[in-house]
Amino acid sequence: MKQRTLVSDRRYFGIDALALRAAAARVVSRVAGLPPERARVRGAFLRQDFGLDTVDGRALLEEFCAVGLLQKPAEPASDFLVTPKLAEYANARIVEPLPRAKAKALVLRACELAERVNRDWSRNPLEIAAVAPHGSYLSREQRLDELPIALVVRARPSTRRARFHQLSKTDGAQGLRESFSELSSFVRVRLVTALDAVPRPFSVAWQAEDD
Repeated sequence: MKQRTLVSDRRYFGIDALALRAAAARVVSRVAGLPPERARVRGAFLRQDFGLDTVDGRALLEEFCAVGLLQKPAEPASDFLVTPKLAEYANARIVEPLPRAKAKALVLRACELAERVNRDWSRNPLEIAAVAPHGSYLSREQRLDELPIALVVRARPSTRRARFHQLSKTDGAQGLRESFSELSSFVRVRLVTALDAVPRPFSVAWQAEDD
C-alpha cells in the first residue's frame, strides 16, 4: 500500500490530519479481514466514525466518493465500499511542514544530483536538461506541504552512454524518479520532455551546461 504523508497543521476535507487519520482507521477496522468486494460500511456508521451529523456527514461522504476514498452504493439504502485509498489515510504518516529554508536546500541537492546523473549515470539512456521546482515552491508560503520538482529529460548522447548493459528508457526513467524522491518524502517528482510541459508557475533552478 502506498505510504501517504499528511502535514500536521493542515486540514484535509475540512478535518485536521490527526483526526482524519484516527477516523479513517476506525472505518478500516470495521472491514478488517473482509475481501475487497465485501468491505462495505453503512453511511450512519461512517458519519459516526467521523463525528459528523447527518447533513455535514452526507456532504463529507459525497466528497469522499468524488475523490475515490469511498465508492457510492448502487442503491440509496446500500452500504459504501471502502477503497484502498481510504486505508492509505488510516495508515498515513503525519509530519511537520517543510520550512522554506529546507526546501531551498533540497532544491540545491536536486541540482547536485542532476549533475551527477549526467556525469556518472552512463548506463541510463536518459539525462537531465533542467531541474524546475514549481507549484507551491513558487508561492510565498514559508511552510510547505510538499516540494514539487520537474525534471526535463532528454536522450543521453551516444558519447556519454555506456557501451554495454544499458538500461531501458522505462527503467532509466524509474531510476530517476526513485533517486530524486529519496531526497525527501516531501519531494514530488515529475518527468517531462520540455519546459513547456512544467506546470506553472515554475523556475529553472539548474540547466545542463551544454543547453
